[in-house]
Amino acid sequence: MDAITFDLLANKLKNAPQSVLESVIAYVDTLIEPKTISKIYILSKEQQELLDNQINSDKSTYIKAETLYTDLKKKYEL
Repeated sequence: MDAITFDLLANKLKNAPQSVLESVIAYVDTLIEPKTISKIYILSKEQQELLDNQINSDKSTYIKAETLYTDLKKKYEL
């Protein structure tokens, strides 16, 4: 990365509020930290197969959560 890139970033952030600077720092930390995937849960074989099968499913058949919630409230008169 060259000095021009740093200067551009510094100019964009020089008048930014502290909260923005903290967000930028957190974002950079996230980018440079080694990525580790750790699951704090265990799925059964059937559950994992169900999730794996959803990877290539047709997204047009999905229902928005808000719509489902509204429909369920209406159906059960909640």
